[in-house]
Amino acid sequence: MKTLEELAQIRDRMKNKVALREGTGEIRVVVGMATCGIAAGARPVLNALVEQVAEQNLGDRVTVTQTGCIGMCRFEPIVEVFEGDKERVTYVKVKPEMVPEIVKEHLIGGKPVTKYTIGAVEG
Repeated sequence: MKTLEELAQIRDRMKNKVALREGTGEIRVVVGMATCGIAAGARPVLNALVEQVAEQNLGDRVTVTQTGCIGMCRFEPIVEVFEGDKERVTYVKVKPEMVPEIVKEHLIGGKPVTKYTIGAVEG
C-alpha cells in the first residue's frame, strides 16, 4: 500500500506526462495507435517520445498525442510531426531507440531525420 505522499508524487509525475499529450505546443507529434500500430510496437514509441520531450523540457513547444489508423499498416509504427506551415514529416517503422535522435535533430534542431522518413523507406 502506498502512502498519500507517494500517491501525490505519482499523480504529479503523471500530470506532466498528460499535459504533454494534451498541450497546444507549436510542434505536434502524432503516433498511430490503431490495432496495427500497437501490434507493431507503437506504445513503447509513444512512451519514449513523451519521456524524451519531458527530459528535454520541450513541453511548452511540443505536444505528443496519438491517433487511430493512419492508413499505412506496413510502415507501422508511424510517427508524424506537424510544425506550423511546414510540410508534415512522416517517420516509419519507428523503434524506441530512434526517438532520442528524432527529438534531438528534429524537434530541437529543426532538421528532420530523413533516414527514418517514409521517403527513405519507399525510395
